[in-house]
Amino acid sequence: MRPAPRSRRFALVGAVCAGLVVGGAGLTACGGGGGGGEDPDAGTNGVGKLSAARIQSKARQVAEAAPAVRLSGTVVSKGHTYKLDMRLTHNGGTGTVTSKGGTFELLRVDRNLYLKADAAFWAHKEEGAGGTGGADGAAAAKLDGKYVKVPQGDPAYRRLSGFTDKGVLLDGTLALHGTLAKGERGGTGAKRFIRISGDKGAGGTLEVSLKGKPYPLTLRRAGGTGTLRLSEWGQLVPLREPDKGETVDYGQQLPTS
Repeated sequence: MRPAPRSRRFALVGAVCAGLVVGGAGLTACGGGGGGGEDPDAGTNGVGKLSAARIQSKARQVAEAAPAVRLSGTVVSKGHTYKLDMRLTHNGGTGTVTSKGGTFELLRVDRNLYLKADAAFWAHKEEGAGGTGGADGAAAAKLDGKYVKVPQGDPAYRRLSGFTDKGVLLDGTLALHGTLAKGERGGTGAKRFIRISGDKGAGGTLEVSLKGKPYPLTLRRAGGTGTLRLSEWGQLVPLREPDKGETVDYGQQLPTS
């Protein structure tokens, strides 16, 4: 199959991933309410007795050690809202990102990275992206439902692969900024948690489980700019390279239009 001209969609996708992943500072949050009780630490894992800094440290340790996690929710960045649903493991990840322009899938197995979307996504004209917009109808039709292999030497590879990197996404999610403080408890039963925040919520608020291992559960972003949930800790993430008939391979570098 002859490769279609490089779409402006790659520029859009790269910008989305850079805004949400690179630097981690984009994933800050704000706080919320909580619960309590006569003995808030009874029947818990005991992290509620620790300082906020120690809770954050414990949460980071168990998160990094976990073989897999699902990260989902919404993020508002530069006036645009993005919905994420990524399953991540030690050697890659898979999932979807949805924006106004449509939904695209990402799949990384070891160092091989693929992007998949429908024809409407590839043909979508993005104002301000530079140029006239997306791929033409014929090119978009060829890309419809195919896994487009992203060359490792292309600048888009680093930005896109960050979305499938468990370490990169957790660094951004778990990094609270400013002075840490311990907040209220909430939830019931197996879903009990404690909140910790940076700079009274301006630097981020994270809910950490009080049952079992102290896994991070929810990040609420500052200024009403979204909520990210972390779940399915340790559950198997099946990753499989797509068949050749399912892919479009651009070679060493994505061609320019």
